[in-house]
Amino acid sequence: MKGISVYPNKSSVADCINYIDKAADLGFSRLFTSLLELTEDQSKTLNKFKTVLTHARARKMWVSLDVNPALFASLHVSYNDLSFFKELGADIVRLDSSFDGLPESVMTYNPEGLTIEVNISNDTKNLENILSYSPIKDKIIGCHNFYPQRYTGLDTEYFLNTTKKYHDLGLRTAAFISSNSGKIGPHPYNAGLPTLEIHRGIPIEKQAQYLINTQLIDDILIGNAFASDEELQKVAKLSSNIPQFFIDFVPTATELEREIVLKNLHFNRGDINSYAIRSTFVKLKYNKQNIPVNNPVPTLKRGMITIGNNDFKQYKGELNIVKQNMDNHDHLKNVVAQIVPSDLQYIDFIKPWDKFKFIELASY
Repeated sequence: MKGISVYPNKSSVADCINYIDKAADLGFSRLFTSLLELTEDQSKTLNKFKTVLTHARARKMWVSLDVNPALFASLHVSYNDLSFFKELGADIVRLDSSFDGLPESVMTYNPEGLTIEVNISNDTKNLENILSYSPIKDKIIGCHNFYPQRYTGLDTEYFLNTTKKYHDLGLRTAAFISSNSGKIGPHPYNAGLPTLEIHRGIPIEKQAQYLINTQLIDDILIGNAFASDEELQKVAKLSSNIPQFFIDFVPTATELEREIVLKNLHFNRGDINSYAIRSTFVKLKYNKQNIPVNNPVPTLKRGMITIGNNDFKQYKGELNIVKQNMDNHDHLKNVVAQIVPSDLQYIDFIKPWDKFKFIELASY
């Protein structure tokens, strides 16, 4: 699922609604916003929120509202009664800070049916603590923080390890990417709003692709407003639930080779090896086709995409992603494309039986 963020206390209602409509038309189905920085005129600001959130729900968006214990006190809201947030237009109450486990558990039983979202950027036992109080587990999801200050976003290894813990517990997970044109966030200062520091300033589709390819994140949220039309379109084009590689075809690639690469669902064999990711079932579809020897370079290098040619007998039509250098002096494998350098890291994300697809960079 893909989502956007709006901040009605920092933008006009009209601008928020226009942005929601653009995103919804492209298939975005989550909305994030924050109540953590309310103005002194709470009544007027909350009315803006209600108008915007009601419209988002009318556009079939799943609405998340960021709150913390201090805000509960400020608004005189009890964790035993979340009707205030439901009336405001929320589907999800995101707890930016934790209580002590029991309140979160009690909140999952709210009669309004609100989902409770916990902060998963801190590597603590918070979720295990909540689970020890017997909540309705299906009503708990998780979301990472975003980081407005440069050099404060999560490191990749920490992100992967922490997220995997929550993912393995069966928790729905979310994380933020950052628009490079959006300037608006919940706080006075922001230099982008990504979860991962490596994503700050890089193209938004590459940020989204990374989160998708980890296979640990269910929902990808653009943290700042307003992403450009081009950014929204590029994120919308990505599949949400399957790793994908951007590639460049070699000039000699035939139409049939391009079809094998682009028009099929690929998946890695279960009996993996250290030399190549093997998509073998495509050969059953193309074993009667003519695949002559074509660009059989003698040494295959990491990131090359190969297809077995006519001389490879029962392996004709098999597609490989090369993981490390291999000999090809027998000319049995045609080199048809190359994974772009920035995507080579994703080769190591592919596990046994993982599905994956390719996107031609030139046509994206």
